[in-house]
Amino acid sequence: MRILPSFFTLNFFLLCLSSFLFFSSFNMIIPELPSYLSSLGGAEYKGLIISLFTLSAGLSRPFSGKLADKIGRIPVMIFGASVCFIAGLLYPILSFVGGFLFLRFLHGFSTGFTPTGISAYVADIIPFQKRGEAMGIQSLFSSLGMAAGPAIGGWVATIWPIEFLFYSSAFTSILSILIVIRLKETLPNKEPLTLGLFKLKKDEIIEKRVILPSIVLFLCVFSFGTILTIIPDFSTHLGIENKGLFFAVFTISSLGIRLLAGRTSDRFGRVPVLRVASLLMVFAMITIAFATQQKTLMISGVLFGSAVGMYSPTVAAWVIDLSRDQFRGRALATMYIALEAGIGVGAIVSGSLFSNRAENFQLVFLTAAAFASLSFLILMFSKKEGKLISLH
Repeated sequence: MRILPSFFTLNFFLLCLSSFLFFSSFNMIIPELPSYLSSLGGAEYKGLIISLFTLSAGLSRPFSGKLADKIGRIPVMIFGASVCFIAGLLYPILSFVGGFLFLRFLHGFSTGFTPTGISAYVADIIPFQKRGEAMGIQSLFSSLGMAAGPAIGGWVATIWPIEFLFYSSAFTSILSILIVIRLKETLPNKEPLTLGLFKLKKDEIIEKRVILPSIVLFLCVFSFGTILTIIPDFSTHLGIENKGLFFAVFTISSLGIRLLAGRTSDRFGRVPVLRVASLLMVFAMITIAFATQQKTLMISGVLFGSAVGMYSPTVAAWVIDLSRDQFRGRALATMYIALEAGIGVGAIVSGSLFSNRAENFQLVFLTAAAFASLSFLILMFSKKEGKLISLH
């Protein structure tokens, strides 16, 4: 009988549950946003649905990283979830194109803060030799939220008005907050919140020690931005009624492999696991590009989910490995800046290439495959400890 490691504490599982609810909250509305924006008269702005969200998330990362290192992990998590709550309540009120785009920008601050606090909290309570496994477990709950959110959101939208979906998103974020406030802060020697903490110096924006894994992440998640932006329309093109189905398939397929990937990276290194993940991403995007029926699209969803399940906890563990304890929040914020930038650029480029023309679907997904190929090439010239051979 396997004995659970010591990091399986109540706090750890509460954090995982809160993470599940948080990711469910803002993901449940994603499949319906393209058609909702079209109903408002803004079909040509579909590429901004994700890019505005990721832009504000990226802009807020340096602040969330600094605040997580200064005032604590928990306040940062609570603030992000609170933004989800406010945005969910405002979508039905600001029901015009300009208001909607403003809310997408506002909503992005949620993921600019909460995931930074979550990752830093996990890193504080997990021993070095178990980081990959722990990040795999935590990301497992996040992925469950990403799977449950779109699936539930797609179901809700078929039964109730869209306003009910937005309110459901807000309510879910409140549940996430109620759990977080019960956790014990892990940051020693906290500072009080002051205006001075919002003044960033040049060396407080990017943690140079984690640039390499951040670049790899950027190139991988370009495909994620493409998926979030184009798959709802592509699903409709293939005759799939529930536009959240692909999201559910790829997220569920990533669940089990996250634990395996985390443990494997703890044993054999982060870079070897990421090489396999980037190759899977290439194959996934090529398969989607040539999909002509639902079955093929779902198979590509499994490949895509496997790639995401491998690189997500592995990159996070790699970043924590390279970071200094006192700058852990900054390092994780740098990683998330790359994450949001990759998703945002992927959304903008894919939306521009697509231009609401079905004949452009293949070009969009092959472009994403090219970005993933570049990440594989970089990793092939990397040593296991994560330093480029050319830099030695």
